[in-house]
Amino acid sequence: MAKVRFTAALKRFYPNLQEETVEGGSVAVVLKTINQKYPGILDYILEEDGSLRKHVNIFVKEELIKDKETLSDLVSDQDEILIYQALSGG
Repeated sequence: MAKVRFTAALKRFYPNLQEETVEGGSVAVVLKTINQKYPGILDYILEEDGSLRKHVNIFVKEELIKDKETLSDLVSDQDEILIYQALSGG
């Protein structure tokens, strides 16, 4: 099972958010699974069209995903995924 970790910025909205293990497949499949456990979290991660929000990055095996539009990057059961919500402003 793939391991999914989150940065502290998302924990502000989901205080019970913790590392999860989920079935692999694609980034899109992983996110749908996470949304089942934490309903509404995709609103913070994805745009209305399903693409990755501007200030969110997802890393699989410490590499930034390539497909930010349809999230088709593959995820194996041994991978570690980091969902990183960057903070902006000044």
